[in-house]
Amino acid sequence: MKATRTLILGGVRSGKSRLAERLATESQLPVTYIATATMEDEEMRTRIAAHRVRRPDHWQVIEEPLQLTSVLIQQANNEHCLLVHCLTLWLTNLLTHPDTSLFDTERMAFLKALPHLMGRLILVSNETNMGVTPMGELSRRYCDEAGKLHQEIARHCEQVVLTVAGLPLMLKGAHV
Repeated sequence: MKATRTLILGGVRSGKSRLAERLATESQLPVTYIATATMEDEEMRTRIAAHRVRRPDHWQVIEEPLQLTSVLIQQANNEHCLLVHCLTLWLTNLLTHPDTSLFDTERMAFLKALPHLMGRLILVSNETNMGVTPMGELSRRYCDEAGKLHQEIARHCEQVVLTVAGLPLMLKGAHV
């Protein structure tokens, strides 16, 4: 199997997670779900719990909030489907980490590795740049960095999907 990369973008509660989970199941490959979220508050614990309930028990789950690239390199192969949820949470983790050099290091490592990852790869991320410009400096940087990251990832993906109201809108590649 050749590498197939799909980027799924969407707003909060847009249906992107369910679409990613469906595509992973339809791949008929063993699935590893790479979770980047951290449980910083009760609301996030609730969101993570909802995702856990939906996932099939036979999926392997790896929780990695920072070193996503090393996990992808270790896990990617032609006989496997990797589902990364979610790139914008990973980006947040890097932007707010006390070691400010970690952002550039991890981002560059990810973009360098992406074209070479084998197997089925499904990347989920929040589209944050369709609303008003945030007022705070960190919020603006986050939106800028997410937009740049999405553009760079999209260049290396065979499929790019925007989900709105649970509907997949194909931006690049074959219909899902």
